[in-house]
Amino acid sequence: MIVCLVILLINKENPFFYQKRPGKNEKIFSIIKFKSMTDKKDRNGKLLPNEERVTKFGSFIRKTSLDEIPQLINIIKGEMSLIGPRPLRVHYLPYYTEEEQIRHSVRPGITGLAQISGRNLLSWDDKLAKDIEYVNKLSFLTDVSIFCKTIRKLFIYDNTVYDPRMLDLDELRKPSIK
Repeated sequence: MIVCLVILLINKENPFFYQKRPGKNEKIFSIIKFKSMTDKKDRNGKLLPNEERVTKFGSFIRKTSLDEIPQLINIIKGEMSLIGPRPLRVHYLPYYTEEEQIRHSVRPGITGLAQISGRNLLSWDDKLAKDIEYVNKLSFLTDVSIFCKTIRKLFIYDNTVYDPRMLDLDELRKPSIK
């Protein structure tokens, strides 16, 4: 409730962010997060770049993963799990290799192997390799281990960098036009 109220005071707008994401078997659902950015636009009505819209409080809730709390609603609805590959953007679907598509054979999670193994410091290939590894080693003990390491990371703020220069998966894997 406190996070929600602070976002309302700072942004003066809806404190929740909704975005379509593919879940298990690529079924599309709306992920719910706390907003870490404003909806500020330029003179032409176009959203400002992300790095100009992230608030100081938004950076804090991202760094501490408090922005993820509303996803508990997605878990209750059966769209997500606590542990699993993070649900990525819908427009990335055509860019997964055949092997990487295995990530959609399980429910996506709030946290996963990639998040405890380097989070944003991993390349796309490394993140997706961690998703494959998770699905192939799926077990209760693996989930307990990931959960414990996630709790530890909540108190040690590493690997939570935001690099606006990092390419999106679709930009990285888009075939070059010759």
